[in-house]
Amino acid sequence: MKSIVFMGTPNFAVPILKSLVENVEYKVEYVVTQPDRPFGRKRKLKASPVKETAMELDIPVLQPEKISGSEEMNKILELQPNFIITAAFGQFLPVKLLNAAKIAAVNVHGSLLPKYRGGAPVQYSIMNGDAQTGVSIMYMVKKMDAGDVLDQAAIEIGPDDDTASMFDKLSLLGRDLLLKTLPKIENGSITPVPQDESKVVFSPNITREQEVLDFNQSARQIDCKVRALRPDPIAYTFMIGKRTKILKTKPLDISTDLKPGTVVNKTKHVLDIATGNSGVISIVELQPAGKPKQTITDYLNGVGKNIQIGDMVIDNGK
Repeated sequence: MKSIVFMGTPNFAVPILKSLVENVEYKVEYVVTQPDRPFGRKRKLKASPVKETAMELDIPVLQPEKISGSEEMNKILELQPNFIITAAFGQFLPVKLLNAAKIAAVNVHGSLLPKYRGGAPVQYSIMNGDAQTGVSIMYMVKKMDAGDVLDQAAIEIGPDDDTASMFDKLSLLGRDLLLKTLPKIENGSITPVPQDESKVVFSPNITREQEVLDFNQSARQIDCKVRALRPDPIAYTFMIGKRTKILKTKPLDISTDLKPGTVVNKTKHVLDIATGNSGVISIVELQPAGKPKQTITDYLNGVGKNIQIGDMVIDNGK
């Protein structure tokens, strides 16, 4: 059995961890994940999905605040595992740690590298309206997501996909691709491919400023952003003067001469708003400040009951 130290944090990494544990060829000696973090209104400490899974599987868990120079790192160095495998771990690994792997230190990354290096590859692939994304298995190096690519698999992004659904799909895709790739690394039958630096695209973590919707953009651009930021952190705008999270939208195949942010159509169950490029987008689900999540029907029966066709209801992203 080949020894493995697995490093990951979110749900994306869980199926990958489980597949390694279930495979008789491998033994996961340690699981390394981020420390428990405050969660919810009461700010109670919550374990990461990877930690919860590791505990269920009775695997020792290491949770360094910073892996470099930590006692946890020394345990891994002493172990000298055959593989170090990461999947959305959330920290840089020092070269000394990468070199501790007898066979290889590899990462399961949620994009088709060299496109979307960084912490938010799935969000950017949806936000930019890409037709597809995928998973890359790559050697880890000191530079972020810059290692040679060992294998890749692509998957389409559907018109209703959001970050949650794509993470689920990519997690299973990465699980299967990793299990196919590891034996090839062991027997030397795989040829690493250096990344083309001229084609590198970065995907840094989403900022607070990026959460704001700009209705001067096209309906499709707005919808892509809404889906990219769902389920977290959620895109928002200011609707009738109130900060309002926009949870679900639908771009319409119609045009209008009305200014972006203006109500084009309103019924008991429909609120269509003008966007840039003469487009129109329908608001399907939203959450006004201080209110629960609502369908557009509930919203128009409550907070938005006085909205009329022709009203400028969006502050155009400001």
